[in-house]
Amino acid sequence: MTAENVVGRFFDVQGGQLYAHVREGDGPALIFLHYWGGSRRTWIPVLQRLDAGQSFVAYDHRGWGDSASVPGPYDLEQLADDAQRVIDALGHSGYVLVGHSMGGKVAQMLAARKPAGLRGVVLVAPAPPAPVGVTDQMQETVSHAYDSEEAVLQSIDLMLTRGGLTDELRRQVVEDSLRGGDEARLTWPRQGLVQDMSAGVGAIEVPVLVLAGSHDKVDPPTVLADHLLPLIPTATLTVLKDTGHLSPLEVPDQVAARISAFVAQL
Repeated sequence: MTAENVVGRFFDVQGGQLYAHVREGDGPALIFLHYWGGSRRTWIPVLQRLDAGQSFVAYDHRGWGDSASVPGPYDLEQLADDAQRVIDALGHSGYVLVGHSMGGKVAQMLAARKPAGLRGVVLVAPAPPAPVGVTDQMQETVSHAYDSEEAVLQSIDLMLTRGGLTDELRRQVVEDSLRGGDEARLTWPRQGLVQDMSAGVGAIEVPVLVLAGSHDKVDPPTVLADHLLPLIPTATLTVLKDTGHLSPLEVPDQVAARISAFVAQL
């Protein structure tokens, strides 16, 4: 990526190492957690639009990107543990979790543990704490969403975007989706998607900003307003214009601006 002063780094976690892009700078540090099917690359358009001095880490979850070979388990608890290991290794006194979709559910789980140093949470098109209207048929359909290039392209057009991706970004989404390990790819639709964390997220005490895409078919603003906001007392909802589920790729200007404004207020 072209953001200044960014270095590649590996972080030790249970069973292996996660690959990350890290920039040291002004705090609180931003900890970026990508969606199911994505990688740290999903955040590049947003990272390029942040203040040049902003400290951050964007890493590949185990089973994805350049962490694809790290063995499971790939459940939410393990992903939250991984995030904590990355945070501990960075050693920042204060940080903000920024989670997209599946990464948003991981961020909720970690924030509910009240980890030291957590200043706030930004949830970008997050999966709600408990499944909403998920059927066995839906789980089966989702589990095959990344079976082939054709399937990924269909997912992009029918479910994930409003049509705002360049050809280059479409190729990136296809590459990232197909690169995920089989077990990591299946653990989300079969476990994480339907896991009910609603009893725990009320423990979150730091400010939470929820960014919902105006045309998101996966986690629509109305679903998040009804099934996430009432459970997290500190949460507020902002709707991003002209975007579907992949807002970090479709409208990075809006996402970066909202994150920056949120951090400035902390």
